Amino acid sequence: MDNLSRRSFMKLFGASVATMGLVACGGSSDAGKETGSSDASDAKFRSLDDIKSSGKIIIGVFSDKAPFGYVDDSGTYQGYDVVFANRLVQDLGVDVDWVATDPANRVPLLESNKVDIVLANFTVTDERAEKVDFSLPYMKVQLGVVSPESALVTSVDDLADKTLIVVKGTTAETYFEQDYPEIELQKYDQYADAYNALLDGRGDAFSTDNTEVLAWAKENPGFSVGIDALGNEDTIAAAVVKGNETLLDFIDDEIIALGKEQFFHKDYEQTLAPVYGDEADPDNLVVEGGQL
Repeated sequence: MDNLSRRSFMKLFGASVATMGLVACGGSSDAGKETGSSDASDAKFRSLDDIKSSGKIIIGVFSDKAPFGYVDDSGTYQGYDVVFANRLVQDLGVDVDWVATDPANRVPLLESNKVDIVLANFTVTDERAEKVDFSLPYMKVQLGVVSPESALVTSVDDLADKTLIVVKGTTAETYFEQDYPEIELQKYDQYADAYNALLDGRGDAFSTDNTEVLAWAKENPGFSVGIDALGNEDTIAAAVVKGNETLLDFIDDEIIALGKEQFFHKDYEQTLAPVYGDEADPDNLVVEGGQL
């Protein structure tokens, strides 16, 4: 999909949606001047200029989803999304406040103006695009299913009469509820809790992004990804408050420019390759310049 057509497509969602308010913490003391529609709401968000003037940007990331977003032993945020976020911060010339999020809270964080950007392995869906604005993509993803090797789940049929663990607010939850409502789902708010449930045998299998379960299985002997590509191929993108065009334009311009230096392949080599090894081809996962 070319850049112009994608931008035009995304803007169709925003025409009638009001923008949100100034971020509540770590943000500029001056309200943003932009609004995303003529709705009656007087809420305002922080434009790109507001963020620059404040000297700080607030970014929502995962804190427990290695290798995409996590906190290391020294208390520092690390991961594929965080490397990208740090580059945005560097090129903006501001400081950053990190806000830890879980999957279900990504949209509410933006809608309540607690963050300027969410960079949290955020899969683009039509439903989410009605509430937030997505950037150009920087990664491709499908669902995967991990389970114990002693009772490996290799097809959806294997989940009959079994319990599948999912995390609330993820595409896995939506996919199985819509396409396989007969499968019993065990839902958790946090990824760490979901994986602990699998380790403890409270569920038979766990489904989330294939990129994530592949990484987890490599670090947890006795578990394997029996289904490594399920559902549609989706994209991962940054998200901003609905209607915040100046910030969205900045992110899109960055993604296009970074593509010229193969930034996301370098990010992959730094953060994902040590985990995946030879089991994944970066060209099947990484998107450069926003071009699929």
